[in-house]
Amino acid sequence: MNLSVTLAGKTFKNPITTASGTFGSGAEFEEFVDLSALGAVTTKGVANIPWEGNATPRIAETYGGMLNAVGLQNPGIELFCKRDIPHLVEKGASIIVNVCGKTVEDYLEVVERLSDEPVDLLEINVSCPNVKAGGIAFGQNPKALYDITKAIKAVAKQPVVMKLSPNVTDITEMAKAAEAGGSDALSMINTITGMKIDIHRRKFVLANQTGGMSGPAIHPVAVRMIYQVHKACNLPIIGMGGVMTGEDAIELMMAGATMVSVGTANFHNPRATMEVLDGIKRYMEQYNIKDINEIIGCM
Repeated sequence: MNLSVTLAGKTFKNPITTASGTFGSGAEFEEFVDLSALGAVTTKGVANIPWEGNATPRIAETYGGMLNAVGLQNPGIELFCKRDIPHLVEKGASIIVNVCGKTVEDYLEVVERLSDEPVDLLEINVSCPNVKAGGIAFGQNPKALYDITKAIKAVAKQPVVMKLSPNVTDITEMAKAAEAGGSDALSMINTITGMKIDIHRRKFVLANQTGGMSGPAIHPVAVRMIYQVHKACNLPIIGMGGVMTGEDAIELMMAGATMVSVGTANFHNPRATMEVLDGIKRYMEQYNIKDINEIIGCM
């Protein structure tokens, strides 16, 4: 049984990775997950300087998922390179670094700092819907997305994966802009902007008022958007959106994803990534599939 996949010229032992912001940089999950057994660990977003994130409360449960307005709290690139990357290397993990910023220059500073680090892919977060300054504009405007993709590609030493926002009218327009800018792959979908109100206190549940919705409720949206983008452009896709089981992952792969990220599931089941991987193996055995690549984009 072959589970290995190749994305943007890099080969991974299996298609399962972690959704940025749901797994830290892996250390807090080691008791439950063998990091080297995953296809890759996708880190929490990292910026050129430390970010405090948004005011609390910044997490809320919803039907079939959760809202988050964490605001990309992170320790900054210097501490990340000193502490997190060496730890992941020591554990034998393949590494996808999620990069965030508020200006093009912020992104470029992080990308250039990572040029000599042993990381496999750079996932560029231009779509986080709860950062008031910066990110959201890049991910919702085709021209801005094209420009930042082109600028990052000009300095990046590792393959570049642009993470698309679903909070747009036409996801394929954004995918084509990233492709035209030189992106090596796409990552999708990020969270869908949502809101929750406490009707008893007549207050917003999140201090930020709005947050990014993730979890099983958005899974059908992810399937649809991945399918559309797979048909509209030629870039490989890291798919995500409410993946709870191996069956969910297979569905995204059939729609067109080469790799699959597990996100919200990690919050209530720290072994979710391994269980999803086991589910994929059972599916392949059930249908006598020798090579996982047979199903990618089969729809």
